[in-house]
Amino acid sequence: MSATAGQAADGVRSLADRFGIEPGMVVMEMGYDEDVDHDLRDALTDRCGELVDEDTDEVVDAVLVWYRDGDGDLFELLVDALGPLADNGVVWLLTPKAGREGHVEPSEVAESAPTAGLQQTSTVNAGRDWSGARLVLRRGAKSKK
Repeated sequence: MSATAGQAADGVRSLADRFGIEPGMVVMEMGYDEDVDHDLRDALTDRCGELVDEDTDEVVDAVLVWYRDGDGDLFELLVDALGPLADNGVVWLLTPKAGREGHVEPSEVAESAPTAGLQQTSTVNAGRDWSGARLVLRRGAKSKK
């Protein structure tokens, strides 16, 4: 069944659709821990296949970054995510929703993303406990590797 048919069948876009993940895409995951949203991971792997880890040598189409308050420097993590990212790739920054343990203040994302050469284009509900911010390279921005 096509993604369009799947959408029509249940009247709702799937998680993989909301994240723009297509079959054959290479998706890297960073910051995995037992608290991640497993339904989201399952939806994405069902669509694109296995997620690759941050040690991959492949050029990736998307990076999923699970980030919680206290996980270290967000700027550095975003710069690391840019390393294998294709020029037209996207970084999905996944953070716990407000009121959840590890919640990240939006101001931290608003400060760190542009410094890393990224701009936020949208947000999505990424599950019961997680929000996703779609980040893309700013026009003319060079990654700070």
